Parts: sequence; C-alpha cells; structure tokens
Amino acid sequence: MSAMLTIALTGGIGSGKSTVAAQLERLGAGVIDADHISHALTRDDADTLATIAATFGGEMIAADGTLDRAAMRARVFSDPEARQRLESILHPRIEARMCAERAALRTPYAVLVIPLLFETGQQRLADRVLVVDLPESAQIERVRARSGLADDEIARIIAAQIPRARRCARADDLIDNSGEPQDLAEQVRRLHQHYLRLTAGKTDLQSG
Repeated sequence: MSAMLTIALTGGIGSGKSTVAAQLERLGAGVIDADHISHALTRDDADTLATIAATFGGEMIAADGTLDRAAMRARVFSDPEARQRLESILHPRIEARMCAERAALRTPYAVLVIPLLFETGQQRLADRVLVVDLPESAQIERVRARSGLADDEIARIIAAQIPRARRCARADDLIDNSGEPQDLAEQVRRLHQHYLRLTAGKTDLQSG
C-alpha cells in the first residue's frame, strides 16, 4: 500500500467515471487512469505489442503498428478465454505503470481510475473504493449516444463486468450519477473534502 491516500474509482461502462475523475482532478487530486495507460501501451510500447501479436496473431496489429482495437474487442468479447489472455498481458503492465505514476505524484491524494477494479483484484492498491453508479438502462443509453455501439455489444460489455449490485455493495463511497450535473458536482465536492480530511489523518498517523 502506498503512503499516499489512494482512492480506486470504478463503475460500469457509461457510469461517468471520467467525469468524476476530471472533477476530482480540478479540485486537486492526482488522477491516474488505467484506460489511458492501456491505450498508451497498445499504441507505443513495442514489448506489449509484440506480445499481443505473438499471442493473437499479427492481424491484431494495424498497419500503423498499433493495436487494432476494433478487431481485438470483437475477439475478446466473443471469447472469454481470449479476454483472459489479453488481460494477463495488459493488467500487470498497467498496474506497474500506475504504481510508478502514483509514486511521482505531489498531490494530497491519488485517484486510480480502474474500470475492471474488482474483476482484476486491484482494489488491494487502494485505501478506499469509490463507485460511480447509475441504472443499467441509463448506462446503455449513454454508451449508445457516446460510442455508437450496438445494444448487443454494449450488453456483452456490461455482462463482462461485475454485477451492479455487487459493485455497489463493495464500495466505501458511492456516487449516484443518475441526477443533474450540479448534483454530481456537489457529491464530488463533498467527497473531495472528505478525502482531504482522511489524508490529514493518515499523515498524522505516519508522523506520530
């Protein structure tokens, strides 16, 4: 566990994780996004790309040398074993980079944005888990509007994640993102103040 207070932020697809993370960052948190790291690894990291090509075949690498994300997404969401193989390649690399980036932060606390938090057991990296939640019907509507994915593909993505009720039950902190933007901003502001108090308490314990 890091000496810095660490919050793991998660939620289902389309729940608003990025919005909450951006608001916490504006308030002063240090935010590290697992998805951003994953994209960087599958765009620029030669070792990661070579391992993916060796595992899944060169057709998963696009002409520009980066991961063909559409082809890989179609592969892993139709084949659970393929998804597990991809995760075994990416998740250790993502975790190592997250920890390195957290060690370099100079902020009051860290927020690790990890969509598959419980599925990968990475809650062990954090002091607290923050779940952003909204009804599944709203998730589907938001993802459809944002990405243009078909409903059956959205349903497969949701099915690959921990069920909503279990995710919420394992949260230390819960944000309801089913309301208006100002309601979300107020919840985030209150949590930020709470995390600052926890940071002060953790600092006092370490220095005592």
